[in-house]
Amino acid sequence: MRYFITTALLVLSAGILMAQPDRAEVRRGNQAFGREKFATAELEYRRALEKDSTSFTAHYNLSNAKYKQEEYEQAENELKSRIDSLSLPQQRANAFHNLGNTQLMQKKYAESIDSYKQSLRLRPNDMETKSNLAYAKKMLENQDDQDQGGGDQDQDDQNDQDQDQNQDNQDKKQDQKEQEAPPKITPQTALQMLEAMQQKEKETQEKVNNEKAKAQQRPPTGKNW
Repeated sequence: MRYFITTALLVLSAGILMAQPDRAEVRRGNQAFGREKFATAELEYRRALEKDSTSFTAHYNLSNAKYKQEEYEQAENELKSRIDSLSLPQQRANAFHNLGNTQLMQKKYAESIDSYKQSLRLRPNDMETKSNLAYAKKMLENQDDQDQGGGDQDQDDQNDQDQDQNQDNQDKKQDQKEQEAPPKITPQTALQMLEAMQQKEKETQEKVNNEKAKAQQRPPTGKNW
């Protein structure tokens, strides 16, 4: 596998294990696997396990058959339940590599990274495992970026909502103040109003004085006796 190749092309590190001489079911399963008849291979491996449930070869190859059928969780479980029973470093390295593949296909990136690292501790120079490890790290990084980006967007949306609410509140307060406050008068308008009031008072006073003067000039009226 190469760093930029889709995960569907991840290779199984060691393929299937060869059958022991007394396991005809495993040999038939391997033949079916080679012809890409993975469901038939699975059936033969299960038959082998019915006769010997401890057979790691049958479990390992069954995991590969499930992987090829894209049943990644079952493939993962088959390997995880048997890795501890392996003692040979090469077999353990193969098993951890394949375990990483099953986890990667389920987008369990952190777990797959750990499995690939376990494989490389046992086989440090394996290029396929290194490539898969690099791919898993990149996918985890992309996932973290997307999660962070989503969180930032949510926070931005919340901030926008808060700002809009604050602006609405400020607008309402301003409207109330404008309704309660007296109308603003410029100094020029105030002077014109004052002059108009003074002119009106002057006219009123002149009218009153004129009426008084007329009253003094008229002779008193009375009745004829």
